[in-house]
Amino acid sequence: MDEQCALKTDLGGVKTPGFVVFEEALEHNLAILQTVMDRTGARILLAMKSFSMFHSFPLLSRTLKGTCASGPHEAMLGRECFPGEVHAFAAGFSEEDIRETAAVCDHLVFNSISQWRRFGKLAQEINPGLEFGLRCNPEHRETEVEIYDPCAAGSRLGIVRAEFTEEALAGISGLHFHTLCQKNSDALERTLAVFEDKFGQFLPQMSWVNFGGGHHITRKDYDVDRLVRLINGFKGRYPHLTVYLEPGEAVALNAGVLVASVLDITSNHGVANAILDTSATCHMPDVLEMPYRPEIIGAGEPGEKAHTYQLGGLSCLAGDILGRYSFDQPLEYGDRLIFLDMAIYSMVKTNTFNGVKLPSIYYARKDGAVELVRQFGYADFKGRLS
Repeated sequence: MDEQCALKTDLGGVKTPGFVVFEEALEHNLAILQTVMDRTGARILLAMKSFSMFHSFPLLSRTLKGTCASGPHEAMLGRECFPGEVHAFAAGFSEEDIRETAAVCDHLVFNSISQWRRFGKLAQEINPGLEFGLRCNPEHRETEVEIYDPCAAGSRLGIVRAEFTEEALAGISGLHFHTLCQKNSDALERTLAVFEDKFGQFLPQMSWVNFGGGHHITRKDYDVDRLVRLINGFKGRYPHLTVYLEPGEAVALNAGVLVASVLDITSNHGVANAILDTSATCHMPDVLEMPYRPEIIGAGEPGEKAHTYQLGGLSCLAGDILGRYSFDQPLEYGDRLIFLDMAIYSMVKTNTFNGVKLPSIYYARKDGAVELVRQFGYADFKGRLS
């Protein structure tokens, strides 16, 4: 969707590097999520850890039922800028975190029984209307890359069944599980069976269950009908429960690009290097962490087209490499490259290592207008240091 939008939008006024998020693509994703809610009654939240562009929140909040946060600041942003519910979970809370988070949340999920016992009473005093949940670890693995697998052996995320005690559930109104990362609904089907087998005995005393994130609902090959069947089947077995899903990527999947420019072309032992005004480590860290190779409009695999380049960032990190790509024509200084699917995670993970400038943020409306939402400068670099 982002490629289609980029090709029909005049991006000539975008100062590079710059993120561009497309209103049309967001609306496309929201329409799919709306059908899931209409067919199941489930409530879908925005996972802000993936996409926190609050300029788009007025649009997103017309469909989504609220936000879920992974820390106090995300929770505050959700309460301030996104109408609807605010849910929060963190692997660990300090007392200061609890005081800040409980004040703005509707649901607060603890990662351990010890955290619930330590801070539950305080959180309730701060916000008497707050509902509490516990994160379960079904110990069922669906994610291949261990750094992203919340159910890997020894994971710090969630409470395994052996540590789950019924007496600790006094005051708990919901259970949460999260096992997925960029998965189709067949992975949820397997997870749900394990979750019910291990934790089903506690569900009659709950009022809600959160199926977590990692559901790639808006991906072209995602089996939405299976998801609907799973949710409706679960609700048929537990009709008193409200079901939540909190995808982040699905909300802004293929909804934005990063526009970059070529700064220089160098050669080293037969390798042609194109140095860009962007950076993997500063602007697209998942390229190195995941790792993955982002698509570029008009580019091919190494050797597929006539001219192959290793694309590198402008930081001093030797491994600041975006990958090898081929092009029909030789790259030259000033050429623009458009990286696809950059709305999710890249925007929220940018950093100023080496004093590298942060990309500007643009919003492309359906009428073709491209609005500069935010431009960053020296003050943003200096402001996070001392």
